[in-house]
Amino acid sequence: MKFYETQFSNKTLFAQCEYIFWDFDGVIKDSVEVKSNAFFKLFEEFGHDIALRVRSHHEDNGGLSRFEKLPIYLKWAGKKPTEELLSEYCVKFSQLVKQDVIESKWVPGVLEFIRKNNKKSSFFIITATPQDEIEEIMIELGIMRYFIEVIGSPTNKEHAIKKILKKYSILPNNSIMIGDSYSDLYAANLNYVPFILRRTKNNKNLQKELNCPKIYNFI
Repeated sequence: MKFYETQFSNKTLFAQCEYIFWDFDGVIKDSVEVKSNAFFKLFEEFGHDIALRVRSHHEDNGGLSRFEKLPIYLKWAGKKPTEELLSEYCVKFSQLVKQDVIESKWVPGVLEFIRKNNKKSSFFIITATPQDEIEEIMIELGIMRYFIEVIGSPTNKEHAIKKILKKYSILPNNSIMIGDSYSDLYAANLNYVPFILRRTKNNKNLQKELNCPKIYNFI
C-alpha cells in the first residue's frame, strides 16, 4: 500500500489546511493508557495472562473500536460473544473509562491550538469511541463547539472520512488527518487524505515505518 505524504514544512504543517480530521484518544487527550488499564481491569477476572494479552492487543490496535475488540477478547476468555454479553461488556467498559478520559491530560498545546485555529480551518472528530460517549465527553470538556462534526462508532473511520469529504465537497489534498494508529493511517490513506502522525510510546513501530510529518505536541 502506498502512503500519501503531506508537502508541508514543519512551520506550515497546519496553516495550509482548510480541513483537519482529528482522532481523539492520543491526539487530543492523552487517554490511550486510560483505555489500556480499563481493558486490563475488565478481563483481569479471567487471569493475569489473559488481561495482559488483552491490553497488549488493544495498544497495538489503538484505533479499532471496542465493538471490534471485545468479541476477540471474550473468545480469549473462553466466552461466546453473544449480543447480550457484548452489550454487557460495552456498558462495563464505558463505565470504567468515560470519567477517566475526561480527567486525563490534554496533549500539550492542543487545546490552545483548537481554540485559536478553529475559525481558520474546519475541524472534524473521527474516532472509534461510540457516538453517544464521545459527544458526552466533548460536551463535558467544553470543546464540542469547535468542531463541525463528530463521528464515532459504529461508523468506522474510513467511512466517516469518506462521508465528510462528500458532504462538504472537500478535496482530499485540502485536508489532513492527525492520528496515532494504523487505523487512522489506513482511513486517511484510503481516502487520499495526507496524514500526520502524533508520536506516542505505543506507536514506535509506526513511527519507524512512516515517512510523513510527525509531531509530539502542538506547542
